[in-house]
Amino acid sequence: MIDSVQIRRHGAVDFHSHYESLCAIQDSVPVPAIRTSYGHRTLCFNADRVKVSDWPPILNSLKINKNLKSISIKSCHQPGLSDSGAEKLGIYFKRRVPPIHSKDMTFQLCASIAGCLSVSNSLSSLELHGLPLRKRDLKILAKGLAASKSLESVSLPHCSCGDEGLEIICQSIKNSETIKIVDFTGCSLTWRGAEYIANVIKHQATRRHSETWAESLRYRRPDLDCMTGLRRVTLNCNTFVGDRGANSLAEILAEDLWLKALDMRQCGISNEGAESFLKALQTNTTLLVLDMRQNPLIDYSLLKTLTERVLMNAHGSNSEYKWFKSPSSKDGSKVRQKCRSTNVRHGWKGRNTLRIGISTKKHLISTTTLKELYDPEPKPPGVKGFLPWRTAERANRRREKSPDWSPSSPSQTGTGVHILVNSDTSESEEADSSLDVSDLAAVESLRKSDTKKLKRLQVELNDCQLRLHEERKTRLKADERITELEMENNRLRQINQSLFDALQTRTISSSLLEDEDVLESIEKSFKKFHAFLDLLRDAG
Repeated sequence: MIDSVQIRRHGAVDFHSHYESLCAIQDSVPVPAIRTSYGHRTLCFNADRVKVSDWPPILNSLKINKNLKSISIKSCHQPGLSDSGAEKLGIYFKRRVPPIHSKDMTFQLCASIAGCLSVSNSLSSLELHGLPLRKRDLKILAKGLAASKSLESVSLPHCSCGDEGLEIICQSIKNSETIKIVDFTGCSLTWRGAEYIANVIKHQATRRHSETWAESLRYRRPDLDCMTGLRRVTLNCNTFVGDRGANSLAEILAEDLWLKALDMRQCGISNEGAESFLKALQTNTTLLVLDMRQNPLIDYSLLKTLTERVLMNAHGSNSEYKWFKSPSSKDGSKVRQKCRSTNVRHGWKGRNTLRIGISTKKHLISTTTLKELYDPEPKPPGVKGFLPWRTAERANRRREKSPDWSPSSPSQTGTGVHILVNSDTSESEEADSSLDVSDLAAVESLRKSDTKKLKRLQVELNDCQLRLHEERKTRLKADERITELEMENNRLRQINQSLFDALQTRTISSSLLEDEDVLESIEKSFKKFHAFLDLLRDAG
């Protein structure tokens, strides 16, 4: 019954209903992670939570599906890390390995995904995160990638495929007409893997050059952005790529016109590799993103120059290929806020806690009030006007309690910062050391935003200055060329005038010579006529 044509056709366009029907036939309950993740033609779930008995319905539904647009299967299991500190005490536990990490299960999953890629015309994104893909898994997955007609993004982060696995994937994607984005973050690649990627870019560039020549016939202008091939390559967290791999990629990028973004964070690149990329950017004007941050062997000045040179290619326009954001300080501040309720003395939660929170019913303080509350550059000790911060806080607290205190103070105009200290013994020293943390954080955020704006303006200013310098050079060259052309024009005019004069004198002399010849011929004819008359007279 399940293999009937109607059920298969209906299951190919509706993953959820087909999956539930297979679970009912198997007499099992659908996995909650699958049920909640499916939506908007997207399948995204954590494979660590799926048991062995729950995989067959998923794989059978996935193999025949034609409707999904995105598939994302992730695994967060790290066998090298322990979950608790029991090993420090000499106690070792055998950790449970998820079924997805077995070689049979990964092979079945890759086979199902390859079947989906070969029959689907709507699947555009594929992500397999943290799965231990082996050589035979990648071979069958490569067949699906080569047969796909709609896939645009392939992401295999932390799959530990290595150089051999990457070579298998590159053989399948180098002739693909749809794949634009590849991500091999943390795949244990070396400089050989970088060479494989460079060969793919070179192969596709050769094919694109022939297409460009065909489209440029009859004075047409080819559209480079509409051509097929890779647009973004991500090789982050592959520390063995090094300068040799960077040199291989830079050599190809010097003549490439189609790759838009290259991400190489934490790839063990030094100044040598960065200089090779800087040299390649002298001829490459189409690369919009070259992310080489978090490579400590590169000097800051060289990295800044390289980044500014890449930003000049964008010309301030918004591209679909964005820079990946670094982990911001906001994440660390959230962790700190969670730890603020710990004991000051012992570090454990208890009665002596410090709770800091911002009232949600009141509005935020304006920028001017924040600047008045906190001076970002306090005066050093020994200078006139120096005031210790404890004394200043105590004076502000007394001023608030006084009857002459104005209603424009922070507690009535903006935020309410409640500091509750629950302890058996309240110490005055701890009370004096309490600061308005929300105001400090707000001022710090303002300062960071101002510095970011300043850096961006400085980059734009440098870009404008470089453009102005180039424009001046071109104008000077144009002026020199104009003067040369004017001198050449005057010289040609003089030559033309001299030739005209010579031709005129020649025509006059030739006309005179022609007149003398005519007269001589007339005179000869008259002489002959008179001689004829004389003959007639003698003849009577």
